[in-house]
Amino acid sequence: MTTEPRDTPASRRVRANGDGTVYQRKDRRWEAAGYVLAPGNTRKRIRVYGSARTEALAKLTEKIAASNRGVPAVTAQGSLAAFLTYWLENVAVHHLRETTHTRYTAVVHQYLIPGLGRKKLAKLTAKDVRTWLNDLRTVCQCCARGIDAGRDPNAQTGRRPRCCALGKCCAKRLSPLTLAYIHSVLKSALEHAVREEEIPRNVARNVRTGTPRPRRFNPLTAEEARQFLAAAQEHRLAALFELALRTGLRKGELLGLRWEDLDLDGSTASIRRTLQRTRSSGLATLPTKTISSERRIALPASCITSLRTHHERQAQERDRAGSLRQGSGHVFTRPDGHPIEPATLTRHFNTLLREARLRPIRFHDLRHSTATLLLEQGVELVVIKELLGHAHIGVTATVYAHVRLRLQRQAIDLLGHALRPLPETPTEPDDGDDPPLCAAPVR
Repeated sequence: MTTEPRDTPASRRVRANGDGTVYQRKDRRWEAAGYVLAPGNTRKRIRVYGSARTEALAKLTEKIAASNRGVPAVTAQGSLAAFLTYWLENVAVHHLRETTHTRYTAVVHQYLIPGLGRKKLAKLTAKDVRTWLNDLRTVCQCCARGIDAGRDPNAQTGRRPRCCALGKCCAKRLSPLTLAYIHSVLKSALEHAVREEEIPRNVARNVRTGTPRPRRFNPLTAEEARQFLAAAQEHRLAALFELALRTGLRKGELLGLRWEDLDLDGSTASIRRTLQRTRSSGLATLPTKTISSERRIALPASCITSLRTHHERQAQERDRAGSLRQGSGHVFTRPDGHPIEPATLTRHFNTLLREARLRPIRFHDLRHSTATLLLEQGVELVVIKELLGHAHIGVTATVYAHVRLRLQRQAIDLLGHALRPLPETPTEPDDGDDPPLCAAPVR
């Protein structure tokens, strides 16, 4: 009786040239090896592992397929800069919104590559990340990146060097929120390196940067909100400003609204898209920020009235423009029918604030004003979460924690008022005018 080798029938099967080899190791794991494209237009042999033959073979097939498409495989012996470039161009671009990918790219090229790019991916340690973050926290970014030195020296532009380039450091340091965002981008990149088995663990997760304080915002008070609405009545985009303050819609959601999304008879609006300017497509219509942001909201009666008035004004502008007007279908457009640029809306908003003699705030603070005023009126947090389109109620609770604390203080004060001891009932003093009491005779 002849015995066959352990791995002859299953692990050492005949495979085509270039498909690699798959075999079972002594530790019972399966190993697949093959040649793929490497940076610098070279070839290298890689190894992947799995608990089953099919798992190891699937991993190798995926890497070979990517190599055949011209995507070079990264190696743990390569630099972190090479991996970050590969991650941005071949992984993150397919899983992130374009605006988010643009921010990630800026973080990688402005902070990660200059600070950690020369480190080997396999030799990067938590100490390296912590030391780099500590240095980044204390370094003036204007000096480090030459921001002031890059200003136009022409006096007519008004952008002459005035601080760091002249030897006067302006101490422009990164905020805790920016540091946390940079750290999160590095963690996301290294997490993918762990999934591709390039490194055994994500060392950036072992570094604690602390929880930054939420960004401060300046919501309008009730009196300021009434003043703002009164000033916006004569504006061409009065319906937009009223809708923003009464419903808390984001700027992109307002500009992305189409007439088909509105049910004026049913007093509802369906939020399905957002309008943003992107680097590749210019002014483009994109999906909402999150799945929860795609929602249906109720419209106040005053918004219905202003939207009907706006629709009539839009029809008059269309008649005056004739064939020159562009029909985009958006609710809020320029007079020629084209969609409104987000930056243009911001300029209109700032002008309206100055005319109303209100303090300067961001357009996004109208959204915060909506939530703050609703909370102060005693509206449940879950209702505000659905109206604003937050993914989780924890987001709503965190952002508006200061309002909840103020309401808690009011509630505690009311309880303290209710629990105060009642004043004692005063007894009438004896003035001595009444005759003394005497006992009745008993028979």
